[in-house]
Amino acid sequence: MPLVSARTKLATVSALTALGAFASTGMATAAAPQLNGGWAPSTRCPVDAPAMLATDGLDQAPQCVASFSLSGSIKLGNTTVTTGKTDLQIGTIQNSDGTSSVVAPASGAIIADSATVPGGLLGLMCPSDIPFITSICKQLSDGSLNKITATLESVGTPSDFDQIAGVLTDQPIVTIPVRIRLQNPFLGNNCYIGTKEKPILLRPRNRTAPEFGFERFNGDGSANEEGDMSRLNLLGATQYDNTFAVPGASGCGLGLLGLIDGAVNLKTGLPSAAGKNSLVLNNTQTYLTGLYAPGLVAPDAGKTLSQNWHSAVK
Repeated sequence: MPLVSARTKLATVSALTALGAFASTGMATAAAPQLNGGWAPSTRCPVDAPAMLATDGLDQAPQCVASFSLSGSIKLGNTTVTTGKTDLQIGTIQNSDGTSSVVAPASGAIIADSATVPGGLLGLMCPSDIPFITSICKQLSDGSLNKITATLESVGTPSDFDQIAGVLTDQPIVTIPVRIRLQNPFLGNNCYIGTKEKPILLRPRNRTAPEFGFERFNGDGSANEEGDMSRLNLLGATQYDNTFAVPGASGCGLGLLGLIDGAVNLKTGLPSAAGKNSLVLNNTQTYLTGLYAPGLVAPDAGKTLSQNWHSAVK
């Protein structure tokens, strides 16, 4: 029998689905291998991370989570950004006492399409009664100078993970610290909303429950109703958070004594208290992949999972 019950697995994957919401504002997509069959969604699972390899299948069971969405939105203060495709991939370790932990890929858990801030720099800080900012605003008829892209970055380890909340609605599932990088020639290279020391803390929850599916396959990904691998499919959930606070922008404007920071914060309504911001991720598609019976390969469950993953690389 599997180490972890089907209900626990479903709770875990639903909870981790929420993590995909945090990629709302785009990261450059890293190269990843293509995988065969049942392994196909898990292209960036950290199967070779020491914590994953060390799982024995008795006290700990390793699993891979991949969560995708094609659209959503995030509202920070007075600014709402429409999001594109998001891709979360994470390893999870399920413990026999019902607790769990998350292992992120070395390159980061979240990858997403870039998002463009509506109105660009004109919308973000113009007009302004600060003379220096006014001079910048007059130059922004050039579309390339006006455009702002936003990139979400993880800046710490997730906490407060609640498996049961993953199969419920309106219950916080996990807390994730993030920051958002704003990029534009006038903003410099270190313009962020949120910092490592003072991040945005997202606590996502299910607005609607996903539809469940289950399948089994061989270690190399090929189809087999009695295979050694299993995959839970959770499809179509909408997830949201409207409880997070957003700090002000900082580091913007090439060291201009905070003038651009102040202009951005004034126009966008930052900092913004909890309850005035929101996050929505539409139609999430989430897959949790693991050994069907990890105890049968104890004490080498983590090593077996890694070997199977590598055998599925095309």
